[in-house]
Amino acid sequence: MTDALHEARKLLDEGDIPATVRQLRSAVDTAELREIAGVVRKLSEAVGFDDLAAAATKLTERPGQAQALFDFGYGCVERGISFLAVPALREALRLDPDTPIVLNVLVSALENEYRHAEAARLLAERDATLLPWPQRYLLAHNALLAGDLAQARAQLDRLPEPQDPHWLWPLGRLRRMTERAAAAAPRDLKDLRGWQFAVHGGYLLTRSPWGYEAGMTGRWAYTQDSYDRILHGLRRLGAVLGTAGAAPASVSLLPDRSSRILGTAAARHFGLPVVEFDPARTDTLVVAYDLNDGDQEQLSALGERTPGQILFEHATSWTDPPVVPADVSTLLAQVNIAPWARTLRVVEGETEQVPADERPVDELAAEILAAGPYEDEGDGEAPADPEEALTSFVAATAGAWRNGTRDRVDSPGPVPGSRFL
Repeated sequence: MTDALHEARKLLDEGDIPATVRQLRSAVDTAELREIAGVVRKLSEAVGFDDLAAAATKLTERPGQAQALFDFGYGCVERGISFLAVPALREALRLDPDTPIVLNVLVSALENEYRHAEAARLLAERDATLLPWPQRYLLAHNALLAGDLAQARAQLDRLPEPQDPHWLWPLGRLRRMTERAAAAAPRDLKDLRGWQFAVHGGYLLTRSPWGYEAGMTGRWAYTQDSYDRILHGLRRLGAVLGTAGAAPASVSLLPDRSSRILGTAAARHFGLPVVEFDPARTDTLVVAYDLNDGDQEQLSALGERTPGQILFEHATSWTDPPVVPADVSTLLAQVNIAPWARTLRVVEGETEQVPADERPVDELAAEILAAGPYEDEGDGEAPADPEEALTSFVAATAGAWRNGTRDRVDSPGPVPGSRFL
């Protein structure tokens, strides 16, 4: 047993489930599948996943059987631990290369881990025998999310219209992503603004100046927000709207407190009246501080776009995308703390809790508008991001912006990014 797997068993014996899962991620590529299955069995029993426990038990007893390998891999995918499924499903596919479902579930596991290049390569190796739906579609989809636009376009051109209406929406989403990618023409796999537009359909107003060469590539892992950065986002939003020729007639307020603060500030900044949120309202700027804080069922109605409607989100999660993607985002972060939220600070080496700022919405909106200029030079390694670069990008791509539905894509796309696990 490898040291990493031994540590996973120790953590499990101590009852630390999250740490066990993290440690299994370190062990999965070096430990034997039978030993991994033994730890997963105990882990599954501890959390009540009886189906996965049974599949893991079966694999420990029959480690060389394709069906046992598939059942274990499938169970891991279903329970949200796809990284553990990949080696088992690869071995199942080696043993049983002609069963489409084994290939399909392996591709699904790789997708869940954002290993799109591996998924595309796996499918491309079987080009001559791929079924159009879903396999050739999955090849085109994963090629695009891996940044291989030539492959994505070539495979999309070979796709026939699906007979099953279930595939009409994914096909439309893929076509829209491909069209936006053509307009954005990302220069490389570090072009965060270009790929955000291609994959998610939105304009990214700012890039993080921290850790660019250390794996963040313009995204934030953890950030404490500030009033001046929020105002900076509103100013850049105005530049985008002006460049794209968009002129909303109102600002729609979402019900959560942070969005109402930001929405009130946006309405005053742009000199527009405020209205309550109605997903069917036309010619309005819908303002969200963080879409994941809102009513997801209510927000899902924004998938169907109405004329003149613009969805703006200040802090977009790149590790947990919202139910619908914003048309414009100020920043991409894994964790962002609003300036009025409860937080922690360190004073003379001691950690203390700072309570939430409970002032009325109007006062906090005024705080945003009274903020000074936003200046964050970062660590000096990130490329400059002047407003002129943003507006030039908008001018070049506005014709492909806000076309069709707002399509959720549960992937950050091809730009690499370091994250908390």
